[in-house]
Amino acid sequence: MKVTRVGIVGAGQLGRMLALAGYPLGLRCIFLDKSADVPAAQVASILIGQLEDASTLKQLALQSDVITFDWENISAASLEPLAKITAIRPSAAALQVSQDRLLEKELLKRLKIPVVAHAQVDSKEDLTRAVSDIGLPGILKTRRLGYDGKGQRIIRNSSEIADAWRELGSQALIYEKFQVFSREVSLVAARSLSGQQVFYPLAANTHVDGILRYSVAPYINMALARVAKTYMKRVLSVLDYVGILTIEFFIVKGKLVANEMAPRVHNSGHWTIEGCVTSQFENHLRAICGLPLGSTRPLGFAAMVNFLGQMPDRKRLLAIEGLAFHDYGKSPKPWRKLGHCTILSKNEHRLKQALKDALKLIEWK
Repeated sequence: MKVTRVGIVGAGQLGRMLALAGYPLGLRCIFLDKSADVPAAQVASILIGQLEDASTLKQLALQSDVITFDWENISAASLEPLAKITAIRPSAAALQVSQDRLLEKELLKRLKIPVVAHAQVDSKEDLTRAVSDIGLPGILKTRRLGYDGKGQRIIRNSSEIADAWRELGSQALIYEKFQVFSREVSLVAARSLSGQQVFYPLAANTHVDGILRYSVAPYINMALARVAKTYMKRVLSVLDYVGILTIEFFIVKGKLVANEMAPRVHNSGHWTIEGCVTSQFENHLRAICGLPLGSTRPLGFAAMVNFLGQMPDRKRLLAIEGLAFHDYGKSPKPWRKLGHCTILSKNEHRLKQALKDALKLIEWK
């Protein structure tokens, strides 16, 4: 069956960029979100309703040849009934694993992919025991619904256990050893219905307070790239995955330690829009629609910078050679992702200088 209608649960900036990537392929996206005041509604049709409402999800499924999502925190259980109506890609099973930090780490460990020391926490006593066994400092995290640094509390000494439990203890938790690392990198990959796999170059990411500030790619380390691909292939295979999958890694003493994975297009892959032959957004659509995957060859050296809290001066940024500007059409809010820019250059030194120039013009708040 020829796939032309793509239903997307969630209509944020990721959905917006998916819709824009779909038009040249003859694909039309329809979204489901709680409000029409969302980025994707500016470029495609939208159904208004709760993301887990059964009747609205069914309405979306009936209008779609395939369903995907731009937000991984919708419950897998709410999507499973839709499989009787249309295809869901990635699968609800893959979604379920990746939206729970504990299940995610158990999967990675089973696949012999290194992860940080961690423990399940269901009570204050569990937390006290985990701190004793794993050590300090550590991070107490919600198992679900945590992103951009939300749902996390650093514990530096045992006197902070009680406050951390009061703050987060009403939900399922995981305690992780605080990891000292030299760099964080991410690998974005795509797997198609036929099993074809493509991998983007590693991107080096800079976070502050759990929120991505900027990414630079390619991060050139052939040995680490080979290991990252090996790990990624294991995950793609065991989940029988279809679509874009991202794994974030810490580099610890020259080796990769998996941090998190995301079953969707990813912020650290935004640079691929201008920076690769085929963007992550186009390849996600190709994968879920049964089309051949496109080349992930980089077109040069690239840097992507998030606009957080306020938009920068567009005119001054666009004066930088090789810079592309993306405004998501969102209202300002502290630390909210409002847009990004990508800088592309054939010369790595020129890219670094252009990135410095751009960072001087961008204020995060």
